[in-house]
Amino acid sequence: MKHFGNCFCGAVELEVAGAPEAAGYCHCRSCRSWSGSPVNAFSLWKPEAVRIIAGAEHVATFMKSAMSQRKYCRKCGGHLMTNHPSLGLVDVFTATIPTLAFAPGVHVNYGETVLPMRDGLPKFRDFPAEFGGSGTMVEE
Repeated sequence: MKHFGNCFCGAVELEVAGAPEAAGYCHCRSCRSWSGSPVNAFSLWKPEAVRIIAGAEHVATFMKSAMSQRKYCRKCGGHLMTNHPSLGLVDVFTATIPTLAFAPGVHVNYGETVLPMRDGLPKFRDFPAEFGGSGTMVEE
């Protein structure tokens, strides 16, 4: 299965193939600031499943930290994805791929939340241990 998406102006088009490795919500301050939202919906993909199919010359990268290489369109500023080299995964913003049925399974960085969500999903204070976090869970 393939899904297609694009930046805000349509100059950059991307494709994701298969299914995401994980999907959920990030509550960290960086994601909130970058997305302009109280929470960021993510879908994590293996790098080989993500491909820019048009407009690669318009893609720029901003790195606030070594953990996140945020990709966006130079023309419109539309956010596309974030490479996470230390995790070996790429976060393609769910709003960028509208045909993907978003099925969140987890909350990360819930210790920083400004929008508590009572949805029964697991909530990690930071990250699961297998992703370099403490693995500490937070109550709803």
